[in-house]
This record gives sequence, structure tokens and C-alpha cells, in this order.
Amino acid sequence: MSEEQQLSGPDLAQGISLDNLADGGQLLGHSGGEAVLVVRRGEEIFAIGATCSHYGGPLAEGIVVGETVRCPWHHACFSLRTGEAVKAPALNPVACYNVERQGDRITVAGKVEPPTRQVPGPDPVVIIGAGAAGNAAGEELRRQGYCGRILLVGPEGEIPYDRPNLSKDFLAGNAPEEWIPLHPPDFYSERHIELVKAAATALDLKARTVTLDDGRTVGYGALILATGAEPIRLAIPGADLPHVHVLRSLADSRAVIEKAKTAKRAVVVGASFIGLEVAASLRTRGLEVTVVAPDERPLERVMGPEIGDFIRSLHEEHGVVFKLGTKPKAISATEVELESGEHVAAELVVLGVGVRPRVSLAQAAGLDVDNGVLVNDHLETSALGVYAVGDIARWPDPWSGEHIRVEHWVVAERQGQTAARNILGQTQPFADAPFFWSQHYDVSINYVGHATKWDSIEVKGSLQDSSAVVTFHSGSRIAAVATVWRDKESLEAELAMERGDAAALEAAVAG
Repeated sequence: MSEEQQLSGPDLAQGISLDNLADGGQLLGHSGGEAVLVVRRGEEIFAIGATCSHYGGPLAEGIVVGETVRCPWHHACFSLRTGEAVKAPALNPVACYNVERQGDRITVAGKVEPPTRQVPGPDPVVIIGAGAAGNAAGEELRRQGYCGRILLVGPEGEIPYDRPNLSKDFLAGNAPEEWIPLHPPDFYSERHIELVKAAATALDLKARTVTLDDGRTVGYGALILATGAEPIRLAIPGADLPHVHVLRSLADSRAVIEKAKTAKRAVVVGASFIGLEVAASLRTRGLEVTVVAPDERPLERVMGPEIGDFIRSLHEEHGVVFKLGTKPKAISATEVELESGEHVAAELVVLGVGVRPRVSLAQAAGLDVDNGVLVNDHLETSALGVYAVGDIARWPDPWSGEHIRVEHWVVAERQGQTAARNILGQTQPFADAPFFWSQHYDVSINYVGHATKWDSIEVKGSLQDSSAVVTFHSGSRIAAVATVWRDKESLEAELAMERGDAAALEAAVAG
């Protein structure tokens, strides 16, 4: 079916009556063979591309907040005025269209280029870490009009890539490697973002310099630490065998895929999100998969028993075998010995037992570190002009009232964007509610907020029917909300948490 045949709604190039668009309303149509979303805010009419630039989500099914629209799938946010992606995970803009009004009739035709601007700032900005947070920071600096040097430092030698996909569609064989980079290589050269293949070995906060492992020392006007996290490896016999893998980098995912081409049986150690996504992907490739974990249920410590039981049942329906309440004792070339005494045959073992934040660089430099690099609400560390973002940052969360550190892709990207804006003098607090999504076969779970513990859990709807809202309560407060195919409620919960509006959050999850 062609793209034009899939278009719906009126032909906006031919025009529509203003009566069809109430104040605050939105309308899906098309112009020039492309889907267009039209939104009315008072006397202003906005028109932008209707398809999210992240994974193609339908913006018309999202929510309008002020002069922005939020995607229902992964909560990307776009400016209605310019089409720019103002909140990750989308980084690329959508088209912005010219709207002409004659009397009570409006016409949409012709795309409008986003405005260009030039903004001064500390020069250069050095970003240590080329993952989600570091890449988003570099992009946001340029989007805001920063015209100084940007050095994006990372040791992998890969251009920044879509890390969540490494355990999802890419590992499952449903996404080619060409989809994994966030941008083509010339994106960075065109925007004068210097990709530096090196690891930072030392910071001198007084001299404002970074020492690299290739022998260079570079000065900075502002510094962003986005060093991320590293996977935990088990200290058991056989954990260093060649068929035993962790999954953090693109190289890791490639190695697992290569082994999966010949292996018939796999053991996944850990019933975390990464572990379960790996299990689902390997089942998609046809391997026999056993998940080993010390917990009574998968995901119970993060999602509680209700979602844990649901997820276990879902994976078992797809042929995954669980060995819970035990740990691996030793690994050989052909099997995994468990502490329970069982032996599980496996030609491939993937360890998904968690990660540790890479804080040694910050700690050695004398920055305040406590379960992460401590930052203020602007993401600035204890050193002026030095910011920490992503997996290493521990920041004051306005919704919970606690200092938290979260290892989520979208949080990392949004913190990179916020740090970039603050380097340019915008003094913007980071108030975004933590958000992540996890894919298990054809079921997607969205999670907003942060709950390491709770007093009670309430399930509305039916997890078994894949339509539910699950709320995690701490005292009288809703600490977090998980949804299964209830996108609108997830978006509204996120917005209520950002605004600190407990009543709006209760209303968002009431139905």
C-alpha cells in the first residue's frame, strides 16, 4: 500500500473551514502527499508533520501541551511553531507548514524552514561520553544556535547509536544495522561536532582541562560528563568463556547475534528488563531460552508482583523457561550449573545482572559523588561549569522530593538537552518525570515516575488483556505509573508529574 493511500482526513492543501477546528482542537489531514497535524490555539493555527521522527508514532493520538505536541508511543515532544524536537527520544524535527487564513477558511501548503540563530557560550564545550546523553547535549547546543567548538569524546569508535534497540529489534533480527546509528556520519561534520575517539583519563578542574588516553590534553569552557554505566560481570568459574556475553554496546550485540546464528540453546542470567528483552529477541531467532534469576518473579523489584506474573506468563507462552530463586554457580562450554544443583545446557550465555555508573573520573577529580555524581536541579556538579548527565547523574527529583539516579535512555537524552541549554545561560531546572518503555514480543510497557519501594499497587483494567494502568503508591502519593497499551494515560501522568499536580495525576489514572 502506498503512503498516499494510507493518508486520512481532509486534503488541507484544498482548505478546510475553521468551524472544523475548535479552539484547543487538533485535526489530522494531509498536504502534498504527507500526513499533517493541524492544531488551533486561540487565533493561531499550527501545522506540522503528523508522524513522530523517532519510531513513526501517530502524533494525532498524542496530547497537545501549550505550543507542543507529545507522541503517544515514547513521549517525544515537538514544537507546534517550528516542528523542532524539543524533548527526546526524538532528535530530528518534523516538517512545519505554512498556514494561510482567508475569512473562515484555512489552507495548509508549503513547508517552512526552522529559524536559524547564533548564540554565544563558553568555548569549547567538551562532552565526555558519546552515548544518549552526550549525543543529545551536542545536538541541542547546535539546535539552540551555539557557534563555538563541540568535542564529543568516546572510546568506542562508533558514531552515536540507538542503544535501546540493541536488546530489542536489532537483536531479534527485525532491524538492520543501518537503522542503529542515530544519524549518518556526515551529520556530525555538517554541524561541526568533533567526534573524538578516545577515553578521558583525568580532569583538572582548576586548569579546566581533560587528559585523554591518546596523550592529548584539551581545555574546556564548559564540560559535560556523560560517562554512562558499565555492565556487572559475575565472579564465577567460566564467566570469562568466549560464549558468555554482556549486552551494553553495539559490539556486544553484534557478538551475541553472531553466536546466536549457530547456538541452539541460550541461558539469560537476570530477569531484568534487559535480560527479558534479550530472552524475547533470542526466542524470535528460534533459540531455546532459559532465564535464571534469584528473584521469585521477573521484574518484581521494579514492577511488583502483578506485572511480574504477567510478564512471566507472557514469556512462558512464547516458550521461555524460568529457573527462579537460584543463581549460576559455574559456566562451562556446554552448560550452566546452578546453585540449586540443576544443570542447564547452553551454547550461549548472556549476563543481564545490572550495571554500575562510571564515576571514577569524576571522583578522582574531586567532584561530589554519592551513588552517582551529585548535581543540582540545573544538572551542575559541585564544580562551576561542569555538568553530569545520564546514568551517572544523581539529581533532586521534584516529584519524589528525593535525590535519584535513573538508568533510562530517555532520561539521559533529556538531561543532555537540559545541560546544553543551561550552559547557554537558560537556567532551566530539570523537572522531567523519568520515563522508559520496554518491549516484550507484541506487548509494550510504558513507565513514568520512579518507585524503588511502595506501600501498595493498584491495577486498573486487565494485564491479561494487555490494557491496564498500574499505579505504585507511597503513602498518599502516586510514585510511579506503568501502562500497557494505555498511551494517553501514560502521557497525562507524565505531564501531571512534571507540573507537580497530584490531583491531575489521580484524574489521569482514574479511568
